[in-house]
Amino acid sequence: MRISSLLGFFLVVGVAGAQRSPQPAIDGPTFTVPGVTAGQGLKIVAYGDTRFTDVSNDADTNPKVREYLVKQIAGEKPEAVFMTGDLPFHGADPDDWQVYRDETKGWTAQHLRVYPALGNHDVLGGWDAGVRNFDATFPELKGYLYYSVQIGNVYLIVLDCTESYAEGSPQRAWLAGQLDHIPASTDFVFFVSHMPLFADIQSQVAASLPNPGELSLREFILSKAPQIHAKLVVVNGHIHNYERFESSGVSYIVSGGGGALPYHIFFRGPEDLYQDRDYPNYHYLVFSIHGKTADATMYRVTNPFHPSKLGLEVKDRFTLTAP
Repeated sequence: MRISSLLGFFLVVGVAGAQRSPQPAIDGPTFTVPGVTAGQGLKIVAYGDTRFTDVSNDADTNPKVREYLVKQIAGEKPEAVFMTGDLPFHGADPDDWQVYRDETKGWTAQHLRVYPALGNHDVLGGWDAGVRNFDATFPELKGYLYYSVQIGNVYLIVLDCTESYAEGSPQRAWLAGQLDHIPASTDFVFFVSHMPLFADIQSQVAASLPNPGELSLREFILSKAPQIHAKLVVVNGHIHNYERFESSGVSYIVSGGGGALPYHIFFRGPEDLYQDRDYPNYHYLVFSIHGKTADATMYRVTNPFHPSKLGLEVKDRFTLTAP
């Protein structure tokens, strides 16, 4: 693994104590997508760790793959795109956010709904500057860094790893209120955040992931799970590869293959439901939701180092079922 890859692998958020308003309402969705009924079929794309930056930088990110994935996602025509964080390379640099806006013009033209979580790179170079750039890029989020969205029978909860979500924090109190008021029509609750709540053995050993904050959050979600009559799905990033787990009835997915410098997975533990070690693993996920069934497909980029030969292959399929 390259030195720069190791540095990225060990990087953790250093501004977890930062807090700011506004605070979203506790007892209902922050946003509701109009015109989507509870029984309507939905297509949702999830992925992250894109590192949008100047195209001349092909060491910290793969610009051709990054652009290719954006175009493929546009072609999916999803109802929503869930992004697991680290959209730009340097969040404090407005130029990197401009690259995001330029390269996703196709999404804007299609009026795709994009719901991002903040990652460590989104505030790299200065938390305040990174948040200002985030707010300017996503004005429709109205300044909220953690928030929830009702999309038909899907309830999305986006968490902010750059602010504390420890017990006693405003974010934890908000999350508790959200989980106490999940609408009865909800079949799937998606939690999207950057830092992994569940990770394979290599990440546990090499980078101490999940860290204590994420472990505490995982246990809190599990403590609330029995009262929620919906399938719980956690989608995280930070690890620039793909991992998938099922534990205590909760699905955990790591999707960090959006273009950032890829990580080798040299070995996978038995808990990982995805055992392939092909490298690099640039990819995105599609969830096709029909009532209480969600059929998921992971599409991996083929020939990533040959821009004229880029393609997609299906590398993982699974079905999630709501109670």
